[in-house]
Amino acid sequence: MQEQQAPKFGFTNFAETWNGRLAMLGFVIGVATELLTGKGILAQLGLM
Repeated sequence: MQEQQAPKFGFTNFAETWNGRLAMLGFVIGVATELLTGKGILAQLGLM
C-alpha cells in the first residue's frame, strides 16, 4: 500500500488553523494598543 503524504504548503487545515489564531491574536493586540494609547493604528503609524 502506498501511504498518502500531506502537502507541505497551501491551504491545509494546519496552516489555516494557525493563520486564524494569529489573526485573532493580532486583532486583540491592535484593539488593546488603541485602548491604551488613545490613538488609532493609522495615527500611531503617523499616517493621520
